[in-house]
Amino acid sequence: MVARVTLADIDTVRMSLEQAVARFEELILPDLRELDGYEGAYVLATPDGKALVMTLWENEEAAHREIDSGFYRAQVEKFVTIYRSPPGRETYDVLVADEPAFTG
Repeated sequence: MVARVTLADIDTVRMSLEQAVARFEELILPDLRELDGYEGAYVLATPDGKALVMTLWENEEAAHREIDSGFYRAQVEKFVTIYRSPPGRETYDVLVADEPAFTG
């Protein structure tokens, strides 16, 4: 399993965290779920707008296909007006996964 991590800084004056999360769930999650090799996502944030979005992929090939196809860029552009600075991106191998039940 491979994790693709995007770090972003949301301008909470332009859009609240609640609105940004709702937008992610509405505009991005459905498209992610259609991609081959997609295995899930976590979105973490601080009250002041620092956000970490981690998408999980079956393997390195699936994670790169998402980038190479232009999918990632298109999704980032949906939020371009609310970033304080351009988001960063890293790829990690998942070595341990202990997933709790989400009660969100």
